[in-house]
Amino acid sequence: MIKSGLPQQQHPIMSKGSQQLERFIFWSRWLQAPLYLGLIVAQGIYVYLFMAELGHLIGSVFESGGHISETETMLVVLGLIDVVMIANLLIMVIIGGYETFVSRLELQDHPDQPEWLSHVNAGVLKIKLSTAIIGISSIHLLKTFINAANLAEHTIMWQVIIHVVFLLSAMAMAFVDKMMNQTVLLSKH
Repeated sequence: MIKSGLPQQQHPIMSKGSQQLERFIFWSRWLQAPLYLGLIVAQGIYVYLFMAELGHLIGSVFESGGHISETETMLVVLGLIDVVMIANLLIMVIIGGYETFVSRLELQDHPDQPEWLSHVNAGVLKIKLSTAIIGISSIHLLKTFINAANLAEHTIMWQVIIHVVFLLSAMAMAFVDKMMNQTVLLSKH
């Protein structure tokens, strides 16, 4: 088909129908809003779990007269750190995902705006999420190594393998993101 330099006329009914379809498709992004609200509820559950675990640690210290083992303390503290890291992951997904896929957050000049939010996009969000998952996996692996005497060897092996897969996946995502950014830069020249 040979294109002429003249603008093509669309049938008025097709034009109006396609505009409505496009508006509907664009509106459909709001279907994700309840998902982010659900993640906020999950965040509240993690706050509750954190406080319960912290209360358990404080209760153990008082019940034992201050003679709680270092290993037990370390395992509970690592559990608390794990909950905090998962909560941080939730915040990145909630705020970054909403900003990227649903609607802009009008937070310009807000004193509490996270630094990373000013340059968030799907690529940055993927890299941040993968590094958060690696951090969470690292905490689980550290807990496993501390408690290795009480775990089966195949359990430890699979946790190490899963952690390595997370690392390789994050490196692959970072590489692909870098290649895509270089391609965009080259196409601008």
